[in-house]
Amino acid sequence: MRRKPGTVLPLELSIIGALLDLRLRGQGEAHGFRIAKEMLDRDGARLLIAHGTLYKALGRMQEAGLLESRWEDPMLAADDGRPRRRFYMVTIAGESAFAEAAAGSEARTRNLTGRPRPGGALP
Repeated sequence: MRRKPGTVLPLELSIIGALLDLRLRGQGEAHGFRIAKEMLDRDGARLLIAHGTLYKALGRMQEAGLLESRWEDPMLAADDGRPRRRFYMVTIAGESAFAEAAAGSEARTRNLTGRPRPGGALP
C-alpha cells in the first residue's frame, strides 16, 4: 500500500513526539532502544508492535528527511563491550510534520461553533 507524499503515520508521529520529549529534557538524540522506552512510557507503546517495526520506521523517516542519524564512536561501544548504536534526531522537516499533524488533530476536535468537543471527540 502506498501513501500520499507528506503523510506521516501514527507510529512516525509517536517516534517524533518521543524524540521531541527527550530533547526537551536535554537529550538531543537517542538510539532505537531509548526511543522505544520513551514511546512505552509516553504512549504505552500501543503503536510499537516489535523493535523491527521501529527500525524500519526509523529508516523510512530518515529517507523522508524527518530524522537524521549518526553512528556512535566504535571505541565507546568496544569499551562497553556492546555493538555500536545509531543515534537519531528530529529535523526541522520532522518538527514541521509533527506540528501540522497536531494542528490537524486539534481542528478535527472542534465542532461547528469553533469550540473544542468534550474529550476531543471527533464529529
